[in-house]
Amino acid sequence: MTDNISRPDQPEPPRSVTILGSTGSIGTQTIDLLAAEPERFQVRALAAGRNAALLAQQAVALRAEFAVVADPACYNDLRNALAGTGIEAAAGTEAVVQAASLQADWTMAAITGAAGLASTLAAIKRGACVGLANKEALVCAGDVVLRAVKEAGATLLPVDSEHNAIFQSMADGNHGALEKIVLTASGGPFRTASLEEMARATPEAALRHPVWSMGAKISIDSATMMNKGLEIIEAARLFSLDESMIGVLVHPQSVIHGLVYYQDGSVLAQLGSPDMRIPIAHTLAWPRRMATASRRLDLATVANLEFYAPDFVRFPALRLAREALQAGGGTPTILNAANEIAVEAFLQRRIGFLDIADTVARVLEQLGTPKVDTLDDVIALDGSARRAANSLMPARAA
Repeated sequence: MTDNISRPDQPEPPRSVTILGSTGSIGTQTIDLLAAEPERFQVRALAAGRNAALLAQQAVALRAEFAVVADPACYNDLRNALAGTGIEAAAGTEAVVQAASLQADWTMAAITGAAGLASTLAAIKRGACVGLANKEALVCAGDVVLRAVKEAGATLLPVDSEHNAIFQSMADGNHGALEKIVLTASGGPFRTASLEEMARATPEAALRHPVWSMGAKISIDSATMMNKGLEIIEAARLFSLDESMIGVLVHPQSVIHGLVYYQDGSVLAQLGSPDMRIPIAHTLAWPRRMATASRRLDLATVANLEFYAPDFVRFPALRLAREALQAGGGTPTILNAANEIAVEAFLQRRIGFLDIADTVARVLEQLGTPKVDTLDDVIALDGSARRAANSLMPARAA
């Protein structure tokens, strides 16, 4: 734990905050929580990808000191929108890393995919508290990230609802006494679909998640259950667990988000409405609590909770992720990179839904199990996997 995170029994000064990925789904929900208690937080920096207009609105509303757009082509729009406000504007990937490097008590790392790796590492190296919503950082570069956390004395707080549930359920500190953990999955929009129906699935159908409101990439990952596969890898690294100690249950109601099984037969679970503001608020206020406007869980109304074993035939992404974790080395890096390319191709209607996992499997077979020791190794392997996946894609329509 870092010294700048106050204990619950001490008066709490305003907490300085940076949000990486402020205009995305996680970022906007974090903004909502900050806006509800402005006296409790001081915003240092906001970083976004291309949405300069929304970024400027957020920066002005929260009186941020620094606003960064990753795409340099959007810089003039951001600068003009912030003219006269006193808020510094910048653009480019280096500027995003600069924003992450600014001193802040708490940083939300919510830039989706491998693109968020460098800025997440920059925040970690400051030795502060990082709310980790970018699971790809641990999937792509788990050893590199965890080594940086140890060297800097940083604190990683999981924002993913499942990992946050495990984190809360392990709060008594008896990590050595657990037998296993279980991550729950809603099953996505194709939970009961046949392979034939999934083969015909459109991007619109795959994006219609029955429970959660998420961005496009995560929604498609949920539909393939690759999201759960990536979460298995993330959980292994977050909680120092062997792959065999991490289970998955399909739970359509998304009320129980994670379970921890202990040696004495106890099972601890975290429950809540399927609303990402709950885990975000938990990490934002940690080790205290803060109010949210989330719908309160009424079990009498829910009435029935269902659980099913995952189907590895219809959802091969789960098997691929487990195999990648077991193989180790740079295999998870390859898995993630190939999946990002395949998901984008599906959203562009260049490949079918079932081709996503098939593409990942072919790239994994092609590139094997290379070793990665440094961030440069990770970046190089990520690029190789993307090129390999792109080589399997059909040509774009003229």
